[in-house]
Amino acid sequence: MSAETADTAEPTERTTGGADAADRRREQRGWYFYDFACSVYSTSVLTVFLGPYLTSIAKAAADADGFLHPLGIPVRAGSLFAYAVSMSVVVAVVVMPIVGAAADRTGRKKPLLAAAAYVGAAATTGMFFLDGHRYLLGAFLLIVANASISVSMVLYNAYLPQIAEPDERDAVSSRGWAFGYTSGALVLVLNLVLYTGHDSFGLSESDAVRICLASAGVWWGAFTVVPLRRLRDRRVAPGGEGAVGSGWRQLLATLRDMRRHPLTLSFLLAYLVYNDGIQTVISQASVYGSEELGLDQTSLITAVLLVQVLAVAGALGMGRLARVYGAKRTILASLVVWTLILVAGYFLPSDAPVFFYLLASAIGLVLGGSQALSRSLFSHLVPHGKEAEYFSAYEMSDRGLSWLGPLVFGLAYQLTGSYRDAIISLVIFFAVGSVLLARVPVRQAVAAAGNPVPERI
Repeated sequence: MSAETADTAEPTERTTGGADAADRRREQRGWYFYDFACSVYSTSVLTVFLGPYLTSIAKAAADADGFLHPLGIPVRAGSLFAYAVSMSVVVAVVVMPIVGAAADRTGRKKPLLAAAAYVGAAATTGMFFLDGHRYLLGAFLLIVANASISVSMVLYNAYLPQIAEPDERDAVSSRGWAFGYTSGALVLVLNLVLYTGHDSFGLSESDAVRICLASAGVWWGAFTVVPLRRLRDRRVAPGGEGAVGSGWRQLLATLRDMRRHPLTLSFLLAYLVYNDGIQTVISQASVYGSEELGLDQTSLITAVLLVQVLAVAGALGMGRLARVYGAKRTILASLVVWTLILVAGYFLPSDAPVFFYLLASAIGLVLGGSQALSRSLFSHLVPHGKEAEYFSAYEMSDRGLSWLGPLVFGLAYQLTGSYRDAIISLVIFFAVGSVLLARVPVRQAVAAAGNPVPERI
């Protein structure tokens, strides 16, 4: 959990651990590098290469009707990637409270961060061995890597209250986010060079993809050394429950406490629904582009690079809109854009990368802003003194509960055999999320949480 609560941390260790400014800056610089390390997994592996490649392996292993039969269960080959992503999030949901409680109870976040990071990096590096009909190995490695990055991000985020004073956390958090986008774009450029020039390097297309996948794991593991050298653990007060019990009890206690703030809980539910749609669009876009639109990997890499660059500009632009129109209205407007993106995606012609680039540009412009504004809006709805535990629940919503979208996408393809039907099925998440968010009276919710109501919200 990203919770450093008053009953676990010593008074002198509650935020910066008594470190002076120079030591704090040193830890912050190390902290940035974990985003720099792991973001290449999200971009190169999950968003670009693994979906189409694992789908191609699954189709090669499928029967004449296009079905696989793991454990005797009929699974359409094109649904395997979506199902594996959904399963990985379920695994993360189970593991995150246990690991978070262990970190809170012992104060030893760094060994746990190292374990999660290197398990994920090893699984990603192992994707080099995906060839032939090894679709089960691919699904297993995806589940392990994706669950590992979710667990590691909970631990990573839990350092922020310790390494940054309250008035500098926004800036520190933003720099970490920028480091992640920078590494993602840099590695994608290197991937593009290797993939497009694989013949000149004496490699097959499959070899180039497997090297791109494995190199993301090597990058993740190599740059994780920096935060592990610079971050330090803090002492905690003796006592406390076991990790498993306290983790789940803390989460359940937070949810029970939210019942006293039903408007905050209503917003969290709305966020859970529409964020599930956002995460599914991002994770399944490359499969849709390759399998339904017939686009090659070069086009997909270029499209994701557009998303990486425009997400920064989009977040800044939506931030300015929020100052004029309020965060809630701006988020609602972005959800309308997300819905139009899905409708446009349904009608996109095949073998037309220019239209896919336009769609990627639209995604980039609303991606960063819709998520950044959601986080900032939620911060106004948290009662004073409950920040850590409420944001733990928010983190679970953000990272741990986004399993339904991939499942719906996979089932839609399983039942129809059409990726166009699968992509349009995700409209339900944005429609329901918009209705739920529109019904939240945010000014009343802020006041009910005991916080000052901003002029624009």
